[in-house]
Amino acid sequence: MTWEFLLTSLLVVVMPGTGATYTMAIGLGRGFSPSVVAAFGCTLSIVPHIFASIVGIAAILHTSALAFQVVKYLGVAYLLYMAFSMLREGGMLDVKPKQDKVSHLKLIRDGITINVLNPKLSVFFLSFLPQFVPTGAAHPTFNLTLLGLTFMAMTFAVFILYGALASAARDYVISRPVVVTWMKRTFAGAFALLGARLAFAER
Repeated sequence: MTWEFLLTSLLVVVMPGTGATYTMAIGLGRGFSPSVVAAFGCTLSIVPHIFASIVGIAAILHTSALAFQVVKYLGVAYLLYMAFSMLREGGMLDVKPKQDKVSHLKLIRDGITINVLNPKLSVFFLSFLPQFVPTGAAHPTFNLTLLGLTFMAMTFAVFILYGALASAARDYVISRPVVVTWMKRTFAGAFALLGARLAFAER
Protein backbone atom coordinates (compact mmCIF):
# COMPACT_ATOMS: atom_id res chain seq x y z
CA MET A 1 0.00 0.00 0.00
CA THR A 2 1.50 3.31 -1.10
CA TRP A 3 1.34 6.82 0.30
CA GLU A 4 -0.21 7.88 -3.01
CA PHE A 5 -3.21 5.63 -2.30
CA LEU A 6 -3.55 6.88 1.27
CA LEU A 7 -3.32 10.54 0.26
CA THR A 8 -5.71 10.19 -2.68
CA SER A 9 -8.19 8.24 -0.55
CA LEU A 10 -8.08 10.87 2.19
CA LEU A 11 -8.77 13.64 -0.30
CA VAL A 12 -11.72 11.69 -1.72
CA VAL A 13 -13.14 10.92 1.74
CA VAL A 14 -12.77 14.47 3.06
CA MET A 15 -14.71 15.98 0.14
CA PRO A 16 -18.29 16.53 1.38
CA GLY A 17 -20.79 14.19 -0.27
CA THR A 18 -23.99 12.41 0.65
CA GLY A 19 -22.42 10.37 3.46
CA ALA A 20 -20.67 13.32 5.10
CA THR A 21 -23.79 15.48 4.79
CA TYR A 22 -25.97 12.77 6.32
CA THR A 23 -23.56 12.18 9.22
CA MET A 24 -23.33 15.90 10.01
CA ALA A 25 -27.11 16.24 9.87
CA ILE A 26 -27.52 13.42 12.39
CA GLY A 27 -24.79 14.93 14.58
CA LEU A 28 -26.62 18.25 14.70
CA GLY A 29 -30.08 16.80 15.06
CA ARG A 30 -29.42 13.83 17.34
CA GLY A 31 -25.99 14.17 18.92
CA PHE A 32 -22.64 12.44 18.75
CA SER A 33 -23.57 8.80 19.44
CA PRO A 34 -26.23 8.63 16.69
CA SER A 35 -23.80 10.33 14.30
CA VAL A 36 -21.31 7.48 14.91
CA VAL A 37 -24.05 4.99 14.00
CA ALA A 38 -24.84 7.03 10.88
CA ALA A 39 -21.13 7.07 9.96
CA PHE A 40 -21.06 3.30 10.40
CA GLY A 41 -24.02 2.92 8.02
CA CYS A 42 -22.37 5.15 5.43
CA THR A 43 -19.17 3.12 5.74
CA LEU A 44 -21.04 -0.16 5.31
CA SER A 45 -22.51 1.19 2.09
CA ILE A 46 -19.04 1.02 0.56
CA VAL A 47 -18.99 -2.80 0.80
CA PRO A 48 -21.36 -3.46 -2.16
CA HIS A 49 -19.45 -1.01 -4.34
CA ILE A 50 -16.11 -2.60 -3.56
CA PHE A 51 -17.58 -6.06 -4.14
CA ALA A 52 -19.05 -4.86 -7.43
CA SER A 53 -15.70 -3.49 -8.56
CA ILE A 54 -13.91 -6.73 -7.65
CA VAL A 55 -16.32 -9.10 -9.41
CA GLY A 56 -16.91 -6.78 -12.35
CA ILE A 57 -20.53 -5.83 -11.74
CA ALA A 58 -19.49 -2.19 -11.89
CA ALA A 59 -18.41 -2.81 -15.47
CA ILE A 60 -22.02 -3.65 -16.28
CA LEU A 61 -23.17 -0.33 -14.84
CA HIS A 62 -20.46 1.34 -16.87
CA THR A 63 -21.45 -0.31 -20.15
CA SER A 64 -25.22 -0.71 -19.72
CA ALA A 65 -27.06 2.58 -20.03
CA LEU A 66 -30.33 1.08 -18.75
CA ALA A 67 -28.80 -0.47 -15.60
CA PHE A 68 -26.94 2.73 -14.82
CA GLN A 69 -30.02 4.92 -15.30
CA VAL A 70 -32.27 2.68 -13.16
CA VAL A 71 -29.88 2.69 -10.20
CA LYS A 72 -29.14 6.38 -10.67
CA TYR A 73 -32.76 7.53 -10.56
CA LEU A 74 -33.52 5.35 -7.56
CA GLY A 75 -30.66 7.17 -5.87
CA VAL A 76 -32.00 10.55 -6.95
CA ALA A 77 -35.44 9.71 -5.56
CA TYR A 78 -33.99 8.69 -2.22
CA LEU A 79 -31.87 11.84 -1.95
CA LEU A 80 -34.96 13.96 -2.60
CA TYR A 81 -36.78 11.97 0.08
CA MET A 82 -33.91 12.75 2.46
CA ALA A 83 -34.18 16.44 1.56
CA PHE A 84 -37.89 16.36 2.42
CA SER A 85 -37.20 14.57 5.71
CA MET A 86 -34.81 17.36 6.70
CA LEU A 87 -37.57 19.96 6.38
CA ARG A 88 -40.59 18.22 7.83
CA GLU A 89 -41.68 18.62 11.45
CA GLY A 90 -40.48 15.72 13.54
CA GLY A 91 -37.78 14.84 11.00
CA MET A 92 -34.19 13.96 11.70
CA LEU A 93 -33.17 17.62 11.91
CA ASP A 94 -35.58 18.63 14.64
CA VAL A 95 -32.96 19.91 17.04
CA LYS A 96 -34.23 19.71 20.63
CA PRO A 97 -32.52 19.39 24.02
CA LYS A 98 -34.15 15.99 24.52
CA GLN A 99 -34.78 13.91 21.45
CA ASP A 100 -36.86 10.79 21.11
CA LYS A 101 -34.60 7.82 20.61
CA VAL A 102 -34.12 6.94 16.97
CA SER A 103 -33.61 3.36 15.87
CA HIS A 104 -29.99 2.53 15.15
CA LEU A 105 -31.17 0.24 12.39
CA LYS A 106 -32.97 3.16 10.73
CA LEU A 107 -29.85 5.33 10.92
CA ILE A 108 -27.76 2.53 9.41
CA ARG A 109 -30.40 1.78 6.76
CA ASP A 110 -30.55 5.40 5.61
CA GLY A 111 -26.76 5.69 5.63
CA ILE A 112 -26.44 2.58 3.49
CA THR A 113 -29.25 3.46 1.09
CA ILE A 114 -28.13 6.97 0.15
CA ASN A 115 -24.76 5.62 -1.01
CA VAL A 116 -25.68 2.17 -2.34
CA LEU A 117 -28.04 3.80 -4.84
CA ASN A 118 -25.24 5.89 -6.33
CA PRO A 119 -23.86 3.94 -9.33
CA LYS A 120 -21.04 6.46 -9.70
CA LEU A 121 -19.42 4.94 -6.61
CA SER A 122 -19.21 1.49 -8.16
CA VAL A 123 -17.73 2.95 -11.33
CA PHE A 124 -15.35 5.02 -9.17
CA PHE A 125 -14.03 1.99 -7.33
CA LEU A 126 -13.76 0.03 -10.57
CA SER A 127 -11.42 2.68 -11.97
CA PHE A 128 -9.76 3.77 -8.71
CA LEU A 129 -8.70 0.65 -6.79
CA PRO A 130 -6.99 -1.32 -9.60
CA GLN A 131 -4.53 1.56 -10.13
CA PHE A 132 -2.88 0.67 -6.82
CA VAL A 133 -2.58 -3.07 -7.35
CA PRO A 134 1.02 -3.95 -8.33
CA THR A 135 1.44 -5.32 -11.83
CA GLY A 136 1.74 -9.07 -11.69
CA ALA A 137 0.41 -9.30 -8.13
CA ALA A 138 0.00 -12.93 -7.07
CA HIS A 139 -3.34 -12.30 -5.35
CA PRO A 140 -4.98 -9.21 -6.89
CA THR A 141 -8.34 -9.93 -5.23
CA PHE A 142 -6.67 -9.83 -1.82
CA ASN A 143 -4.94 -6.57 -2.75
CA LEU A 144 -8.21 -5.01 -3.88
CA THR A 145 -9.96 -6.16 -0.71
CA LEU A 146 -7.21 -4.73 1.50
CA LEU A 147 -7.35 -1.41 -0.35
CA GLY A 148 -11.12 -1.35 0.00
CA LEU A 149 -11.00 -2.06 3.74
CA THR A 150 -8.41 0.68 4.20
CA PHE A 151 -10.63 3.12 2.32
CA MET A 152 -13.55 2.13 4.56
CA ALA A 153 -11.52 2.65 7.73
CA MET A 154 -10.52 6.13 6.57
CA THR A 155 -14.12 6.93 5.70
CA PHE A 156 -15.36 5.86 9.13
CA ALA A 157 -12.70 7.90 10.94
CA VAL A 158 -13.33 11.06 8.91
CA PHE A 159 -17.11 10.77 9.21
CA ILE A 160 -16.84 10.34 12.99
CA LEU A 161 -14.89 13.60 13.02
CA TYR A 162 -17.60 15.29 10.96
CA GLY A 163 -20.25 13.98 13.36
CA ALA A 164 -18.27 15.15 16.40
CA LEU A 165 -17.88 18.66 14.99
CA ALA A 166 -21.57 18.84 14.11
CA SER A 167 -22.73 17.53 17.50
CA ALA A 168 -20.45 20.06 19.25
CA ALA A 169 -22.55 22.82 17.65
CA ARG A 170 -25.85 21.42 18.98
CA ASP A 171 -26.02 23.64 22.07
CA TYR A 172 -25.48 26.75 19.96
CA VAL A 173 -28.12 25.65 17.46
CA ILE A 174 -30.70 24.59 20.07
CA SER A 175 -30.77 28.04 21.65
CA ARG A 176 -31.35 29.77 18.31
CA PRO A 177 -34.58 28.78 16.50
CA VAL A 178 -33.68 30.92 13.49
CA VAL A 179 -30.45 28.97 13.09
CA VAL A 180 -32.44 25.71 13.25
CA THR A 181 -34.71 26.91 10.44
CA TRP A 182 -31.83 27.89 8.20
CA MET A 183 -29.93 24.74 9.08
CA LYS A 184 -32.88 22.61 7.93
CA ARG A 185 -33.08 24.55 4.68
CA THR A 186 -29.33 24.27 4.14
CA PHE A 187 -29.17 20.51 4.63
CA ALA A 188 -32.35 19.96 2.62
CA GLY A 189 -30.85 22.07 -0.16
CA ALA A 190 -27.59 20.12 0.05
CA PHE A 191 -29.39 16.80 -0.43
CA ALA A 192 -31.49 18.26 -3.26
CA LEU A 193 -28.31 19.52 -4.99
CA LEU A 194 -26.62 16.14 -4.52
CA GLY A 195 -29.69 14.54 -6.05
CA ALA A 196 -29.57 16.97 -8.98
CA ARG A 197 -25.87 16.30 -9.50
CA LEU A 198 -26.51 12.56 -9.53
CA ALA A 199 -29.45 13.02 -11.94
CA PHE A 200 -27.17 14.69 -14.48
CA ALA A 201 -24.26 12.28 -13.91
CA GLU A 202 -23.02 10.38 -16.93
CA ARG A 203 -21.31 7.03 -16.99
